[in-house]
Amino acid sequence: MSNEIFMLKANQLVVGILLFLSSLFSCQQQKEDFKSMNVDEFDAYIQDENVQRLDVRTLAEYSEGHIAKTININVLDDSFATMADSLLQKDKPVALYCRSGKRSKKAAKILSKKGYKVFDLHKGFNAWRDAGKNIEQ
Repeated sequence: MSNEIFMLKANQLVVGILLFLSSLFSCQQQKEDFKSMNVDEFDAYIQDENVQRLDVRTLAEYSEGHIAKTININVLDDSFATMADSLLQKDKPVALYCRSGKRSKKAAKILSKKGYKVFDLHKGFNAWRDAGKNIEQ
C-alpha cells in the first residue's frame, strides 16, 4: 500500500513540475522589439538613406502633411501587413509614425513580429510638427 502512495505522490510531483515548466514558456509576454525615439533622434536617424520612412495614418491625414520621402500605409486597414510586405524591405530599418504615437506602436508591433527592424516616432507627427520640423504637403 505504501508503494502505491509513493507512486501517486511521485506522479503528482512530475505532473506539477511539467505544468509549472509549460506555464513558464506559454505565458511569456511578447517583447516589444522596436525602439521609440524623440523628434530629434528620429530626425537624425531618418537622414540615413537606407532607412525606410513609413506613415501609418489614414490617406486623408497623410495628404494634409507628412514627413518627406515617406510612404503611406494605413495601419487600421485590414491589408496593412500584406501591403507592408509588398512595399518594404526586411533588410532595411523602418522608421514609422502616426498622429500621436498610438497607432504607430500597433504598426511597430506588427512589423517587428514579421522580422522588420522598427523605429517609432514617440508622440507622432504632432510632436514633429510642434518641434517645427519640415513638413511636406
